[in-house]
Amino acid sequence: MSGWLHTVRRLLDRDPYMIAGYASYGGSQRVLVRGRVMENEGVTPAGERDSIWRNLVNSYRRIEADPLAFAVVRATVAGATVEITADDEGFFSQWVELPAPVTAPDGWVPIDFELASPADGGTPVSAKSAALLAPPSARFITISDMDDTVLQSHVTSLVQAFRTVLLGNARTRLPFPGVAAFYRALHAGLHGNEQNPIFYVSSSPWNLYDLLIDFLDHQGIPEGPLTLRDWDLDRSALGSGHLHRFKDGAIREIMATYPHLPVILIGDSSQQDPEIYRDVVREFPERVLAIYIRDVKRTAERRAAIASLIAEVSAAKSVLILAEDTMAAARDAAERGYIDANALPEISGEKRMDEATAPGKVGAPAVKADEPKAAPVVVDESETPSRRD
Repeated sequence: MSGWLHTVRRLLDRDPYMIAGYASYGGSQRVLVRGRVMENEGVTPAGERDSIWRNLVNSYRRIEADPLAFAVVRATVAGATVEITADDEGFFSQWVELPAPVTAPDGWVPIDFELASPADGGTPVSAKSAALLAPPSARFITISDMDDTVLQSHVTSLVQAFRTVLLGNARTRLPFPGVAAFYRALHAGLHGNEQNPIFYVSSSPWNLYDLLIDFLDHQGIPEGPLTLRDWDLDRSALGSGHLHRFKDGAIREIMATYPHLPVILIGDSSQQDPEIYRDVVREFPERVLAIYIRDVKRTAERRAAIASLIAEVSAAKSVLILAEDTMAAARDAAERGYIDANALPEISGEKRMDEATAPGKVGAPAVKADEPKAAPVVVDESETPSRRD
């Protein structure tokens, strides 16, 4: 938007600016700080009984919020203060070197933000966020997709996906049955107190950040940093090539932050997660403990493609499991010693509750008539890596 158009719009639309601080991650000596400066459109908290109209209005407000281009944000974390200039869409992101090694008993280091110069001569604007550190007790990290992996997004149907995003909210969006208990088990690990960090990398836009955070909290899914996309760059940002580069880069940056920890990758078969994860295994064959792919695109062609990827991953001394449901992945994780087998009854019980007809709950997505029934892929145990203690 040109300068004069922005000035005219600001005269007609005087919504105050805000800083949206995004949860991030880091190590003992440096931390990533990130967020966005934009108009506060007054998105209201979600409720289970919100009308479709209210959800649509909130969705419009998320999309319509104008950024404060090139805003200067002052970020303070663990004794370090830096000034960061946002881009033309109001986004800012920078690694901050810390003056001394830092630890976080609860796993999170607080971050404070403020606008270096309040916009339009208004009142000071500030916000808070936090960065996740991997505790010494962690044995591995988990990097998970969101759409059609954690929450039901129906990305294989464009119309249904838009309907779900625009007309729903954090209280009406539904998880895949049992996923919350499974992720809690991964966070707890085999010994129950490992606090294994979980990261979420999604092709959803940053505009939906508050909705996704609220969704995780409402469903009891372990919190963790979300890395999302800016859809305002250009049309190519929606293409498959950009998606591959975006997710691949985000995963590699997380893995580079914790080079001493192996990783579990979780995704679904609807987009490119299996191919992206295969490429990660190729470069880091000794670090990927397992890949769990939720089987949501149940076509013969897609399964044949994933069968080929399973062979490639196995040859690289890792394992890819194409799982019909959460329990298939959880049982495999228990057999390999990544989660406590005693957590399986809780995961199974929560899965049954999620599948029951109850307020806020519906069954798992129906399989279309022309789709074959899913079957978990059986991997030759002689090809799988040994269980880690």
